[in-house]
Amino acid sequence: MVKEKQIAVTESSQVTLDLKTLIGILVTILSIAGVYFTLTGQIATLQLDVIRMQDSVEMNEEFRIKWPRGELGALPDDAVQDLNIEYIQADIAKLQAEFDAHMNEHKEEIN
Repeated sequence: MVKEKQIAVTESSQVTLDLKTLIGILVTILSIAGVYFTLTGQIATLQLDVIRMQDSVEMNEEFRIKWPRGELGALPDDAVQDLNIEYIQADIAKLQAEFDAHMNEHKEEIN
């Protein structure tokens, strides 16, 4: 039979490592910690970006729905254009009335 060698770890156990191995272990631990904190920071930044984009989408959707209805007001240029359209419609109505009067006169002359 082969005897298995058992390792007993107690409070008084000692571990001997050369300095190169110890420095390697520390560098590895620090590298892992650096990568962890970098990734955590990037995740937090991306989450904030997503929240901002969601707010932008909600505001855009509200604008897209309410602006055509006039619920968010109108541009000053729109007001000017609306006023110009009203004046043009009034002028057209006058011209139409004058045209109709001339047509009626012309019909009377023919009859």
